[in-house]
Amino acid sequence: MFENLSERLERSFKILKGEGKITELNVAETLKDVRRALLEADVNYNVAKKFTEDVKEKALGQDVLTAVRPGELMVKIVHDELANLMGGKAAELNLTGMPAIILMSGLQGSGKTTFSGKLANLLKTKQGKKPMLVAGDVYRPAAIEQLRVLAGQLDVPVFFDLDSKDPVSIARRGVAEAMGQGCDVVIIDTAGRLAVDEEMMREIEEIKRAIRPSETLFVVDSMTGQDAVNTAKTFNERLDFDGVVLTKLDGDTRGGAALSIRTVVDKPIKFVGMGEKMDALDVFHPDRMADRILGMGDIVSLVERAQQLYDEREAKRLEERIAKDQFDFNDFLAQIQQIKKMGNIKDLAAMIPGVGKALKDIDIKDDAFKSIEAIIYSMTPEERAKPHILDGHRRKRIALGSGTSVQDVNKLLTQFTQTRKMMKTLQGFKGGKMPKMPKMPFMGGGKLR
Repeated sequence: MFENLSERLERSFKILKGEGKITELNVAETLKDVRRALLEADVNYNVAKKFTEDVKEKALGQDVLTAVRPGELMVKIVHDELANLMGGKAAELNLTGMPAIILMSGLQGSGKTTFSGKLANLLKTKQGKKPMLVAGDVYRPAAIEQLRVLAGQLDVPVFFDLDSKDPVSIARRGVAEAMGQGCDVVIIDTAGRLAVDEEMMREIEEIKRAIRPSETLFVVDSMTGQDAVNTAKTFNERLDFDGVVLTKLDGDTRGGAALSIRTVVDKPIKFVGMGEKMDALDVFHPDRMADRILGMGDIVSLVERAQQLYDEREAKRLEERIAKDQFDFNDFLAQIQQIKKMGNIKDLAAMIPGVGKALKDIDIKDDAFKSIEAIIYSMTPEERAKPHILDGHRRKRIALGSGTSVQDVNKLLTQFTQTRKMMKTLQGFKGGKMPKMPKMPFMGGGKLR
């Protein structure tokens, strides 16, 4: 996500490197390259043009402090303008009403049904809400079944009617059912089409008039680039929706939709989908996204993800085991599971300032821990609890059972030992220089097959 744009912007700022001050000439040269980078990222032409004009206006006449280089000042200005371009601050979901009603809209294939499930999961697990899903797509039985499956996975109620072809009636009855079950949020999935057409627009308008939702969200596939922006404009003219959801932002997208849509429709981006899993949904923070575009990472979001999974009792238990030098492969495996719950490894690493650029050309797959887990699962309970008994004979058996080599098993044991030593050192760390982190198999410290 945004990798090409980040690289181009970085090259643009190098024009100012070594300059003693900001001048109209070097600013014009830099911004010409910035505008070209934005257009290559599929940003709307008018949006790119106005953006560079705004940056130029703020840059010219600025006094560069002795402690701040011109290039650094330009990065700061561009960062602030990128954040403003995408809305300035995170927009909250309107959950007024009992129940609060959230209506989904968008084209077929945009990810409405999956997002409906993700939103239900977020509201239930993070806000303590009791959501109900309503299957309002009467044209695709697969969409109804998908919503039923998601509801089952999330343990939330779902309302559907396989015999009805009236989406307005289904929406009304779904809201009534939610009230009867004491649900405080109703999420209504609706039908999409392969393209905007009058019948679809009229239908979604009728649903909105009938249920008067607290929030109408437009869900759009960010990989469609400028088409996403044009579709959003058409929907907004008819529905006057309240916010935008960008799905598939973890895919091969140039980011133009995220940078253009806020300006074109004057509605905030509220959520971004970052994967297929039900917890792969983030509130959209313009300032943090600007950080990531400019290669500054997003450490705040990384910490938030970690906090959501933080288990105080487990942390205390682990701390005691480390103090007693009892950290074993069972603990090691538990820590891997926690990391996996946080999301895609490369996306997580990219949130750390400077790391994303270092990993740009390194292929880190979603199953980066697969070989490590296979090795650990091939150990007996005694071997996991007592790593020191893993002699040559046992290592050979483990390699055979896990489909790896003895060298891979040896490498993991070495890294495990380094990790245990590091944890012991960190626990007693009070100040001074931090100990060197051991290399992990997926971070350039060797590769398990």
